[in-house]
Amino acid sequence: MIYLKAFILVGFISMIGQIILDNTKLTPGHITSIFVVTGAILSFLGIYNLISDFSFVGSKIPIISFGNALYQAALTGFNNNGFIGMFDNLLTTTSSGISSAIFFGFLFSLIFKIKD
Repeated sequence: MIYLKAFILVGFISMIGQIILDNTKLTPGHITSIFVVTGAILSFLGIYNLISDFSFVGSKIPIISFGNALYQAALTGFNNNGFIGMFDNLLTTTSSGISSAIFFGFLFSLIFKIKD
């Protein structure tokens, strides 16, 4: 049942992304940014916790989880150290995801050629 719930959630998010991509002139980068911001907003409103309760593993996979992680890290840092702590904790918590994205993006850019 865990796999089914994860499949439903990630499939739904992917479907929304594909619909946006097919029916608008937005690029994949725009859609990714929209999903990150949406994850942060859902976390702010407390809705992301409901999504996580429905599909624990599925809520950790899609890009909206990165928005949730950014928001939760900034909130924790703000509660602990004030305004400056918000940025300090933000980078501490999400640095592994950002670093791996940069590393693998660079690695794949060396392996594959860009199509025009």
